Amino acid sequence: MIFRDHDYPADPYPGARPGSSFVHRDGCGYALPGELDHTGRIPVLAYGSNACPSKITWLRENLGLAGDVLVVRAECTGLSAVWAAGFRERDGQRPATLAAYPGVVETHAVWLATPDQVAVLDVCEGRGKRYHLARLKTGVSLWNGMRLTEVFAYVGASPERMPLLVDGAPVRMEDVPQGKIRSLNGVPAPSHGLDIVIV
Repeated sequence: MIFRDHDYPADPYPGARPGSSFVHRDGCGYALPGELDHTGRIPVLAYGSNACPSKITWLRENLGLAGDVLVVRAECTGLSAVWAAGFRERDGQRPATLAAYPGVVETHAVWLATPDQVAVLDVCEGRGKRYHLARLKTGVSLWNGMRLTEVFAYVGASPERMPLLVDGAPVRMEDVPQGKIRSLNGVPAPSHGLDIVIV
């Protein structure tokens, strides 16, 4: 075991996340095995709260998420986690959304998810309403050297989940914390600008 959930609280959104890849099981994180078998698993980019261990346990307790969750650190090029234009209904915090951002490199994570785990994420993210599940055509590589032929991500579908524009520009999550972004005014971007295929 390398950590427990309480080391990485979920509040304020997007929560804290480990600086390494991990397997999440029973409220704890464990090191990824050296030989990682991801057969039958679907790579889903986690750029907001889904990389937070306490959020993963919330998904287990509230939406029935089951099984080991494999979370691999990833480098994202030309993509940025930015603040969304709307707020979460359950706590009034601004959530994340993904946007094209040329020249930017950010570190996030990829879930190697089972189909059942993706079904839980679909419910959590409001697939088809708040977010679309989409195949990314750009910019994600795993830190462990594993090669993936495709990566999926939840991208904004509704105006409330499009990037927030403040003075005409999106606001990167790494630049402005939750406590400040909640009070900033702006407008929804007309598009996230991503090169994607909605699935």
